[in-house]
Amino acid sequence: MSRQGSFALDVRVFAEQAQAALNTTVREIIIELGSSVIRMSPVGNPEIWAANVAFRDQARASADEYDFKVAVRNTLTNLTESNFNRNGKFKRGVKLAKPLTKAEREQNFNVNGLVSGRGYVGGRFRGNWQFSIQTPAQGTLDQPDPAGNVTLAKLKLQVEQMTAGQVAFIVNNLPYAIPLEYGHSTQAPNGMVRITVERFQQIVDAAARNNQV
Repeated sequence: MSRQGSFALDVRVFAEQAQAALNTTVREIIIELGSSVIRMSPVGNPEIWAANVAFRDQARASADEYDFKVAVRNTLTNLTESNFNRNGKFKRGVKLAKPLTKAEREQNFNVNGLVSGRGYVGGRFRGNWQFSIQTPAQGTLDQPDPAGNVTLAKLKLQVEQMTAGQVAFIVNNLPYAIPLEYGHSTQAPNGMVRITVERFQQIVDAAARNNQV
């Protein structure tokens, strides 16, 4: 009887260890999947919006044109003999024009300016990845998270409640999620979910190795 009891206890302990390892494996897989889509999610950046790029290009062209005219004027000044005295120096009142400084290009021509998106805070898409168990989360979040740290921390905390056998969902319900997945952003031309799905087996294998009983 003692041997049978010991054997039964060993099996129970192993089963408990296996179940714990399985739960940990599943949680690691979900966290890596979620972390992957969060990390790759594009963050809105007004600097690269088409309207702002066009505006800055025009502003820089205007500043460059000003500097070109300054260069032409200085060349003519240097080529005009009457501007010099007998010692080869400029006569009083004759001066070369100065090209724009970096500060003047910004202040006078607004070469780094924005015509769209002033005050815009990016990261709403990254902050809208939601984790849930058994049923997908509904609605959207007003939670900009440019770095993704808050969203990832919440995911890790929620995943701790999950056990093997349950169905997990990681969703983003913003209306522009699908366009972003299919190349709307230059930051993620190949999407986030599709790339993560391609790595799925690799993620599973790594988690399984980490939690062998």
